Formats: sequence, C-alpha cells, structure tokens
Amino acid sequence: MSFPWAKQYEPKHPTMQWLDSRLPLPRFVYNAVGAGYPVPRNLNYFWNFGVLAGVALVCQIVTGIVLAMHFSSDAATAFTSVEHIMRDVNGGWFLRYAHANGASMFFIVVYIHICRGLYYGSYKAPREMIWLLGVVIFLLMMATAFMGYVLPWGQMSFWGAQVITGFFSAIPVVGDSIRIWLLGGYAPDAATLNRFFSLHYLLPFVIAGAIILHIWALHIPGSNNPTGVDVKGPQDTVPFHPYYTAKDGFGLGIFLLVFAALIFFSPNLLGHPDNYIQANPLSTPAHIVPEWYFLPFYAILKSFTFDFILTAKLWGVLAMFGSILLLFFLPWLDSSPVRSSNYRPVYRWFLIVLLADVFLLGYVGGAEATARNVILGQIATTYYFLHFLVILPIVSAMERPRPLPNSITEAVLKGKGGTAPTKSAVEGNMVPAE
Repeated sequence: MSFPWAKQYEPKHPTMQWLDSRLPLPRFVYNAVGAGYPVPRNLNYFWNFGVLAGVALVCQIVTGIVLAMHFSSDAATAFTSVEHIMRDVNGGWFLRYAHANGASMFFIVVYIHICRGLYYGSYKAPREMIWLLGVVIFLLMMATAFMGYVLPWGQMSFWGAQVITGFFSAIPVVGDSIRIWLLGGYAPDAATLNRFFSLHYLLPFVIAGAIILHIWALHIPGSNNPTGVDVKGPQDTVPFHPYYTAKDGFGLGIFLLVFAALIFFSPNLLGHPDNYIQANPLSTPAHIVPEWYFLPFYAILKSFTFDFILTAKLWGVLAMFGSILLLFFLPWLDSSPVRSSNYRPVYRWFLIVLLADVFLLGYVGGAEATARNVILGQIATTYYFLHFLVILPIVSAMERPRPLPNSITEAVLKGKGGTAPTKSAVEGNMVPAE
C-alpha cells in the first residue's frame, strides 16, 4: 500500500548515508517495522500474536541448533543422547525443555493468530495472498513438529510415527511406496530417524523464508484492523514505531512469563509420560496419541469407521488433509463484503460454534475410542466441514451486516457503531486505499 504521508528515511550520519546508498538495509528495516510504516491506529492486542509467532520461531531455531550438536540421529543411541542432553550437557535440560515447550507455545500463538484472522476477516481481498502464505506456514509447522516429535525415540514417538505414516498406505496404488519413502524402510528405524532429523533441521529455515514472504505480502495492502474499514488518510494511522513496538513489547513480556512458567514449573505438562520410555517395537502403548496440537486433526482421521466406495482409512486421510486445505479456499467461500465479525452478528455466532467444535475435536482426539467418543468425533467432523462448505457461503450471502463506521478514526472516537454505509462505502471496504 502506498502511504504518501509516511515518514521517509533520511540518514544523517555519513556512514549510514554510505551504507544506504550501497546496501539499503537500514531503509528496509525502517520501512518495514519503523516509523516509515504507518499502521491502523485501532489495532488491539490480538495483533501481537504475529510478532510472538516470529519470536517463538527464533527460539526454536536457536535451541534446535544447539541441541543438534549433542543429538545422535541413530535408532540405537537417539534415546540415550536425549538423556545425555538432560543430565550431562551444561544447561541441556533447559534447552531441551525450552525446545519442546517452545513448539507448544509456537502453536498456541499461531492458533490464536489464525482465530484473529477468521474473526476479523483478514483473509478477504486484498489480503488473500497473506492468508494463503499463512496456511503454507502452518502446513510446514505441522510437518516440522511431527518429525521433531519422532526424534527422542520414546514409545509415543515411535508408535506415533508407525500409526501416522501407516495411514498413507491407504492411498491407492502409490500408498505403500509413499510410506516406504517416508520411513526409509518398512518400519520406523535408523533410516527414519536420519531423514526426519535432516528435514526437521531444514524446515524451520524454510518457514523463516515463508514468513519473510508473508510479511512482504502484508506490506502491500497494509494491516487489517478490528473494523475492517480501509485506511482513509493519515488521521487513521500511527507509525509502527514507537507505538506498536511498545505494545508488542508488552505482549512479548507476557509471552515470556508464561513460557518461563511452563519451562521451570511444569515442563512435562504438555508432553506424554510414555516418551520417557525407550522405543520398543514389540510393546504397543495402550493408547497412542500425537502431540496436543495435532489432536483435532487426529480426531478427524479417526472419525471414519466404515467403508463406502473407498476404505475408511482412506476417507480419514482425505478428510484430515482436506480440513486444512479448506483454509486455502476460505477467501472465496466467504463472499460477504464486510470483513470484521464485529459487524456480522450471525456469522460471529457460527464462528463461536466452530471454535467450540474444534475444542471438541481436540478432546475426542486425545480420548479413548469408545462408542460415545467415536460418535462425538463424527458429529464434530461433520459440523467442521459443514461450516466451511455450507454454512459460511449461505450466511455470507444472506446476512445483513450492522452499519460500518465511515472511517477508522470515527470508530476509535465514537465506539464500534457508525452511520449506515452507502453502497460506495461497502464496495470501498473491499478495495485497498491508495
């Protein structure tokens, strides 16, 4: 987005002038996160979670690099190398707990970031590419986390890899070949650890590259805001620095306090005790579950229990991947010209029901497969797909939104209400301000 009123970078010191003329890195930073980047003046604390996700990724990369110096990616020694890190490496227990719980913190802030995007319509035009890149980042995170969960080579790591990769064999013709390619053999073993370790080390840097594209795409239309109304002029914006760097700093302080509490007081809260038992291919755990952030998708995977044209296992695999791929089409499934759910009362209630449905799927994914839980999972899975494929298109076409404010400034000064929008105002809501 072009901001004619944005403050321009003007280096004063001769050294900075020389550097700016040859490698304009200071100018780039200034325009990206400094006073040269105006943002809507009404952003709330839900806009902190994008920055927090970046901080969480940096924590994962730094701790992961150090842990990789002491980890042995061999089936015979992987488990004992983790014990060596915990007991013998200086600060190793802290690094291991920071890395394991950092993954959970990363997913927590990303899930909140996604919920914010759903609620405020940040996936709508002209920000579709930002949303699509965000979904790509989410998929890369899931692949990285799954491979990382296998590396400690505990009971749940081994059997999680066995069960999850086993579902790929349900794909007709190429399924068995895909599973053998993933594992490097017919069962999780040394080859599996080697390739999972190399990919787990590589993918965070791919995620970092995707995040750069994500931020680049964000700077073209500019940030969305709680009203969903486009920026009309300098009165609607403030410089990113110092206003939002201070606000992000406060959010970062809260994040680090929660992170530290998790590491120092309850480091195994989000883990599974079976992972402190060395992997044994001859002893199957009574209840195999993935990490908590995969539980809703695991519930969808398990919800298909009967064959219909295709096998139940294949339906489960297709539904699990389809539940994520649906997010790619969200900008076109929701045709409402109004972005923010603050002005869409009907859609807001369905969004709350969807959130409750995802929590129910998470519960079912971690619970034993009793008849009651299977039925709950099937109901929750059905609603999940109905929300995106049926409810959302119908509501977006038939809902009558509340009146939009004429500008961000009006919403800030007078609250969330406003005058009834004219046709041009509603249409202009979908077009980035020049």
